[in-house]
Amino acid sequence: MAKSVYDDTYAQSMRDPEGFWAAAAADVHWDRRWDRVLDDSRKPFYRWFTGGELNTCYNALDLHVDRGRGKQRALVYDSPVTGTVRAYTYRELRDAVALCAGMLRRQGVEKGDRVLIYMPMVPEAVIAMLACARLGAIHSVVFGGFAAGELAKRIDDARPRLILSASCGIEVNRVIPYKPLLDGAIELAQHKVPRCVILQRPQQTAPLVRGRDQDWSETLAGAQPVECVPVAATDPLYILYTSGTTGIPKGVVHDNGGHAVALKWSMSAVYGMGSGEVFWAASDIGWVVGHSYIVYAPLLKGCTTILYEGKPVGTPDPGAFWRLIAEHGVNALFTAPTAFRAIKKEDPNGTHMAKHDLSRFRTLFLAGERCDPDTLHWAEDKLRVPVIDHWWQTETAWPIAANCVGLGMLPVKAGSPTKAVPGYDVHVLAEDNSEMAAGQIGSIALRLPLAPGCLPTLWNNDAGYEKSYLTKHPGHYLTGDAGYRDEDGYVYIMSRVDDIINVAGHRLSTGGMEEVLAAHPDVAECAVVGVADEIKGEVPVGFVVTKAGVARSEADIVRELVERVREQIGPVAAFKTALVVQRLPKTRSGKILRGTIKKIADGHEWVVPATIDDPVVLDEITAALGAKGYPKR
Repeated sequence: MAKSVYDDTYAQSMRDPEGFWAAAAADVHWDRRWDRVLDDSRKPFYRWFTGGELNTCYNALDLHVDRGRGKQRALVYDSPVTGTVRAYTYRELRDAVALCAGMLRRQGVEKGDRVLIYMPMVPEAVIAMLACARLGAIHSVVFGGFAAGELAKRIDDARPRLILSASCGIEVNRVIPYKPLLDGAIELAQHKVPRCVILQRPQQTAPLVRGRDQDWSETLAGAQPVECVPVAATDPLYILYTSGTTGIPKGVVHDNGGHAVALKWSMSAVYGMGSGEVFWAASDIGWVVGHSYIVYAPLLKGCTTILYEGKPVGTPDPGAFWRLIAEHGVNALFTAPTAFRAIKKEDPNGTHMAKHDLSRFRTLFLAGERCDPDTLHWAEDKLRVPVIDHWWQTETAWPIAANCVGLGMLPVKAGSPTKAVPGYDVHVLAEDNSEMAAGQIGSIALRLPLAPGCLPTLWNNDAGYEKSYLTKHPGHYLTGDAGYRDEDGYVYIMSRVDDIINVAGHRLSTGGMEEVLAAHPDVAECAVVGVADEIKGEVPVGFVVTKAGVARSEADIVRELVERVREQIGPVAAFKTALVVQRLPKTRSGKILRGTIKKIADGHEWVVPATIDDPVVLDEITAALGAKGYPKR
């Protein structure tokens, strides 16, 4: 079999990582060239491009204007919940960001200061992120509408000089007031933030606290635009908090230099995008996907990026995505499999797709959770374009494994995000750190040093970084995901390490069982969790949501599901129980809260997760489990 461009590129990245990334860095504008590509003087804390200076905002905006592309669309804001569409050219976005940076400077924000951004999916939120980058300030975006207690923890850890927020967010057809949550968080936090600037949205006006809160438009009106401030390549660009096992959020840091190099490179190599093309990541700026692929990577590459304030269904129907792709000429979409399962559930025959001109649309990328083969095949069949499943994390900021479109697509294998992306040395390890044979499930780890763009550490917590990520497999970064490699080197992510269940001594992946359930013609989406059992230690319990219009009895569906798991995985799985439910509990980013379901089923104490989309679902799950006799007494 002839070697592909991917094979050659990957081999080069492993053989000469410093030469490889120095070549990629030549595509970025540097105010001062680096002294060392890779600084390994303080292992295991590796740093990329030490001695170099640059400004991420300059690379994302000013550079394109300076090169004569100021009239190209940079950002398109599309909000079906407010009936608004607004486009910004690169020049307009640069000017808005420069003015916002001036507003921040008037509030005392300088290089190295933290600014907490607690906002909905509005252009001002993107502008604020880029304005922080322009000043060399460090932004920490917290998902809008996050609970006050969780917001307070982030305030205390980041200790921001300023908070930028808005009066409200909008969820389909209801307004979510942000100000009471923000006020509550500031009250709870030990670190007292001196200033807040509040964007008043027409859907709801928020009362301002005298002496602390300022009106966004009034404050902006008195500002003067500012130029970009060069920062060290190793200076933090942002802190993004992710849930910690102790309940204390982990402040994942991403720096300026390696981040700009890796993300710009990924747009062409992984996503196959060229300057001037239209890229849409249907995520939220509160998550890493929003940071990387709504804001930074598309703008660094000179693409047009879409900011969407809406849902895959319900704003107004399951044709929302296709309408937007047609109207704005989207070339590639990146979203979570959850979004497609929601669309498939409401429109299983894809009738809404046929109403729109999708001729410019050429690639669909899915990530954020495991993509079951059934969803992947449905999308392929209906869209008639390549569907690329890929895998990465908040900590890495860009893909670890993917079918790199820009390096020549490899054959797709459903259920696999294909192979390691150049720059990542991926291993499947046993408990004793030995390499697992092909086909055997183990802990997926990345050999150090991590590629540029990945976290160099946690915010003010080097010890926590080592303990959480570097201790389990010495010399490697622990991804926390379990999976295997096949004989062709394709990676399969089956579940989180703690989702491998032990059924009477047999280690089984709940992800493998979910694949079987998801392939049933009546099933829209599903989850499998391991529940405590006196005899076997753990047994799997399935939760399924049926497609719209399915009228068959629950007993028939469950019987067929049990038979399928027995046939495809074997009696060893001991899969005997499945519950048909109206919906599954999820985070706002679409991840199913399997850990919470497990605690309910086992009768352990649990709390409503701060990231949950709708807490009422947990009551429904509790009732469904109770009807089946869970928790077992």
